Amino acid sequence: MTFRRPALVAVAHGSRDPQALRTVRALLDRVRARRPGLDVRLGHIELNEPLLADTLAGLRGGAVLVPLLLGRGHHVTVDLPRALAAAAHLRGTVAAPLGPHPLLAQVLHARLLEAAKPGEGPPEAVVLAAAGSRSPGSAAGTARTAALLGALLGGIPVRPAFASAAAPTVPEAVAAFEARGLRRIAVASCFTAPGRFAAQVRAAAPWIAAAPLGDHEAMARLVLHRYDRAAGAPLPPAAPAAGVYVRM
Repeated sequence: MTFRRPALVAVAHGSRDPQALRTVRALLDRVRARRPGLDVRLGHIELNEPLLADTLAGLRGGAVLVPLLLGRGHHVTVDLPRALAAAAHLRGTVAAPLGPHPLLAQVLHARLLEAAKPGEGPPEAVVLAAAGSRSPGSAAGTARTAALLGALLGGIPVRPAFASAAAPTVPEAVAAFEARGLRRIAVASCFTAPGRFAAQVRAAAPWIAAAPLGDHEAMARLVLHRYDRAAGAPLPPAAPAAGVYVRM
């Protein structure tokens, strides 16, 4: 009998910005190119089709949900396991979110380099802008990502900040650096794709703001890494309200 790998279901949040869906689809095209033959699907939590519930309804066998989200907030710890539990016909698991991870820091670093202004020198400080969550685990993960990015920047200070639900905000983090006399303050956008939060933090940048993570090749590698780690463990049997795991 041929063993069939579980489908990779990439779970995006969804956005009213049309660039978001295009960006996520481009990222998944890179994932498919790196892993021919793997069944790669897309599902959204809200705002865009296909919705996650519809994607799961169209699958049979096994599935690994890979959140295209950057931390362990409510969507990862509650909404995704709940959606998988509701798909009683599937054996499935939820992979870890994309952050923190060294590959994520590499993409953030690359986007900052792309945003650099010729002749103005490197940033004196960086604000790492993330969506934000009330979950302590999410804030800790963002702090770890900031530390990884700071190491790649050779010790330039990197301060986490949030677009919602947590403090400090991006303007507060910028003000803290300005109070230290720093002026070349860059904002690194820790968002998978363009959208409301990415636009909000870009508007708050006093100097340069990097583009969202997007369809960078290292992002495709990271998605597959999260999938492989989750798919490498035995999938629990299908059950109407049990057997759902989050592989952290």
